[in-house]
Amino acid sequence: MKPDLILIGGGGHCKACIDVIEMQAGYRIVGILDTAAKVGRSVLGHAIIGTDDDLKALVSKRCQILITLGQIPSPERRIALYQKAKQLGAELPIIISPLAHVSRHAQIGEGSVVMHQALVNAGAVVGCNCIINNKALVEHDSVVGDHCHIATGAIVNGGVKVGDETFVGSGSVLRENITIGSGRVLPAGQRFMTDVD
Repeated sequence: MKPDLILIGGGGHCKACIDVIEMQAGYRIVGILDTAAKVGRSVLGHAIIGTDDDLKALVSKRCQILITLGQIPSPERRIALYQKAKQLGAELPIIISPLAHVSRHAQIGEGSVVMHQALVNAGAVVGCNCIINNKALVEHDSVVGDHCHIATGAIVNGGVKVGDETFVGSGSVLRENITIGSGRVLPAGQRFMTDVD
């Protein structure tokens, strides 16, 4: 029997996560939490059944939780939801698309999602509550902190360290062995050849 899964956030990122979850076929999506005004609507055939206020009751029913709210313009809301879920004792699964490749020698933290055609190579470490988006590359021995979003097509080369709560924009390239500080927003399509404090 598949574990029950509740999604928090019913926007565009939620749609992308649903596609990964349905393809992975490891969980049964039992509903989505969003704002009160959206209750009763659906996202790709999955009902919005409540708000954050319903989270405690759902966790008590042994539902697992995935935060499907995006990280633009800030990770603050994702972090707050993650912390709330943890305080309630929720289990936050790791979701990996069957079209992605995550090395058996890599580590992925709880509540993180690895999207279609992403690659996380040997020795890489990805923290908790992260988004490794479609076609992103996290190379060998790199470290991505908690609550990060590595956006579509971004390249995190070998040995790079990305601090917590950082956004790496689509198509950005991070040269090997550099360090990106916490809470940074790296614009799309840029090359980063030296450390970013």
